[in-house]
Amino acid sequence: MTLFERYVGVDYSGAQTPEASLSGLRAYVTESANLPEETKPPAGTKKYWTRCSIAQWLCTELSKSTPTIVGIDHGFSFPLAYFQKYSLSLDWAQFLDDFQRHWPTDEPSTCVDFIREGICGQGAKRMGDARWLRLTEEWTATAKSVFLFDVQGSVAKSTHAGLPWLRYLRNECSRRIHFWPFDGWQIPDRASVVAEVYPSLWVRRFPKQNRDGDMQAAYAAAAWLQRADLNGSLRTSFARRSLRRSESVPRPKAGYLA
Repeated sequence: MTLFERYVGVDYSGAQTPEASLSGLRAYVTESANLPEETKPPAGTKKYWTRCSIAQWLCTELSKSTPTIVGIDHGFSFPLAYFQKYSLSLDWAQFLDDFQRHWPTDEPSTCVDFIREGICGQGAKRMGDARWLRLTEEWTATAKSVFLFDVQGSVAKSTHAGLPWLRYLRNECSRRIHFWPFDGWQIPDRASVVAEVYPSLWVRRFPKQNRDGDMQAAYAAAAWLQRADLNGSLRTSFARRSLRRSESVPRPKAGYLA
């Protein structure tokens, strides 16, 4: 028996502002054993998703009763060194609140670079070091720091743009979402899950056909989540992590994946 009935892969983009139409922001969705298909913005709106519109769409979809897993390819938390430098609580919800106060990248006409340049926000009070890595990144050869900006393959901008929208989903969805692993290693029965993914691990495992790089990343995220759930490896993976951590770490903290 599978954990989920629907699988969503989102290739994220930290470019421009929350209301900008972004060709690099793509979403693929699949149900049961069907192949993932691209989901586009509602007719009559902008040509491509905006960060605001895709967050609103996810909020609507995740508020439904269908057990869904959403994989998004930006960082969901920061290295432990960040929490230590600013004496922050390791509570993930508090981290999101604190980050949004300093990096309000969900506000209209606000972009990551504006805050980096001091035009708005208080980013200077919450800067990180490009040498800081999360534990998961230390074990992935091609991964880059969430603070390493302006290089090819960087996730820093998408992470700084996306974190406030995770807070939005957490606060606005009418049905509780399980943000894995910060809400616990175990997945509640028939829960919907939002988790960080790294599509670069999977993009070559699925035929690319006529999809560009962003489309393929979103497709691969949805397809891999679906395949792993159908063959039971996703349930096994969640269970193994739960068993490993249940005695010593009842609930993962924001810096746990640091």
